[in-house]
Amino acid sequence: MLTNPISEKERILSIDVMRGFAILGIFLVNMASFHSPALYIGSNRELQGIDLWTVNVIDFFAQASFYTLFSFLFGFGMIIFLDRAKEKGTAYKRLFVRRLFVLFVIGCIHAFLIWHGDILITYALFGGILLLFYKVKPKALLVTGLSILLIPALLLSALLVLLTIFSPEDAQMPKDEVAIEQSIQHYKYGSYLEVTTQRMTDYFYVNNVESAVFLLITLLPLFLLGAYVAKSKWFSESRKYKKAIWVTWTISFVIGIPMKLLPYVTTKNIVTEYLQDAIGGPALALFYATSIVLLMETKSMRKVLQPFSYVGRLSLSNYLLQSVVCTTIFYGYGFGFYGDISHFHAFLLTVGIFIIQIFISNLWLQRFKYGPVEWVWRSLTYGKRQPFKRRSIQ
Repeated sequence: MLTNPISEKERILSIDVMRGFAILGIFLVNMASFHSPALYIGSNRELQGIDLWTVNVIDFFAQASFYTLFSFLFGFGMIIFLDRAKEKGTAYKRLFVRRLFVLFVIGCIHAFLIWHGDILITYALFGGILLLFYKVKPKALLVTGLSILLIPALLLSALLVLLTIFSPEDAQMPKDEVAIEQSIQHYKYGSYLEVTTQRMTDYFYVNNVESAVFLLITLLPLFLLGAYVAKSKWFSESRKYKKAIWVTWTISFVIGIPMKLLPYVTTKNIVTEYLQDAIGGPALALFYATSIVLLMETKSMRKVLQPFSYVGRLSLSNYLLQSVVCTTIFYGYGFGFYGDISHFHAFLLTVGIFIIQIFISNLWLQRFKYGPVEWVWRSLTYGKRQPFKRRSIQ
């Protein structure tokens, strides 16, 4: 017997707001790779003026903070999913694996047919590890998550320090001029087949055996911290755990802000940039999450933040929609503006598209229970067609 997905009454509004906020942050970071060969430019960007300011602001507020926030929410959501399936007496492990398999297929379609910067495949593959921790007590989840997050980061930082001392030339991320030119030729002027070939090249350039270990020690601890918060009911009973949330807010702020500022107030190199991402990114993600929970307790801020929940409830559909829209704008089989837009104008475009997504999502939710991709994901996971339209308009 298969259970039904979570109902609207069971949703936690602050979680939907976080998801929407994370979708905006991820979009801000992803936009550079939508409109330019950012993968191969390295750390020596020749920017100045407002473009430099734009890149630095996104680097500080968004880089490594929003995909980690989404990873946190992924772990949180998976515990809710497993708990509910188990309560209904279903084969929750099998249902969970099926859910991840469907997500994997969606990720493959996204990565190889739409845009190379997909994260869904990684979530689907690493998400299965959560099953090993499902019955682990909350305190053990917290300790394990923090250990996996901090210990490798500190060890790798020490190794990178040695690298910069004894082999400084290997500690640089130089431009790859050949790869840059190839990206421009394929994405701006190429056919769909040529674009797809370049997409696959870019995907495996980022997602390889070497990066798998890094991704694991980056995403898994956030999965576990999200699972800890879900099991501890911090967000569903936020008033009860207000002190713990405030403590987390303070610690994440005290650690996150200095770590994110590190490359700007010291020397910008591979060590400071790694610490900025590996420790500053997750810390700022937790700061954002706890800030939203605390702000949502006031009526005025709930009104201000609620529009993010519209996007958050359709997070998967909106994430994929951003890729479809931007590849259509920038790739040769669309309007072909790849490489023709500045970072500042790309920022304005990102904000503009996201605002449109808020309005579209709100209109969609007035008519339908789920986003189109969420509906497909749920229907395939539960093995039966899920209700789609709202009863009031049927």
